[in-house]
Amino acid sequence: MGQGQSSPSISTVSNSTADDGIAWWCKIGARGACVAGGLGAMVTGLFSCITVTPLCLVAGVLLILIGFSVVMLEAPCCCQFMDFIQPVSRFSERRTPFQKALIYGLPALVPLMLCFSVTTALGCALLFASGGVYGIIALGKKAERDVMMSRARGDDLEMKETLMANEESASTNQQSQCTGSVLDGASSADL
Repeated sequence: MGQGQSSPSISTVSNSTADDGIAWWCKIGARGACVAGGLGAMVTGLFSCITVTPLCLVAGVLLILIGFSVVMLEAPCCCQFMDFIQPVSRFSERRTPFQKALIYGLPALVPLMLCFSVTTALGCALLFASGGVYGIIALGKKAERDVMMSRARGDDLEMKETLMANEESASTNQQSQCTGSVLDGASSADL
């Protein structure tokens, strides 16, 4: 490469991080929380497997599998010995925070429905919290303080402009319908 050219991998990484608007520390914190939640779910799933009830055994195995999948999606460096991890990692990185919240939060409810015990509830809570972290990220940043204060006072100019424009368009539609019906009545009377 020449001096004026840059590495394509560096430019694509910087573009992908700049487009989503999420701070780097927030991404690392979310990944860390999800890895901790996945590892905790695997441990509680292991304790849930120590039972005589078949449904609790299935719930424990599901907790282990769901916890492993969360760790695999969030920290592929923990599973480098598997060949299929890189495509899965790329798939995970292309998901929006809302999709990750659903992927991590909803499957956590299944083991809890199968067997309601302390260990199952704890493991499911850890997985659901992992989904909750991404759910909060999906909500986005709060507005500026001045914007929030003006909306609280009712001084939202954008909303007022939109309402006025909608009201004007509705009144012109009503006037054109009234004019059209008067013209229709006059033409039928002429016949």
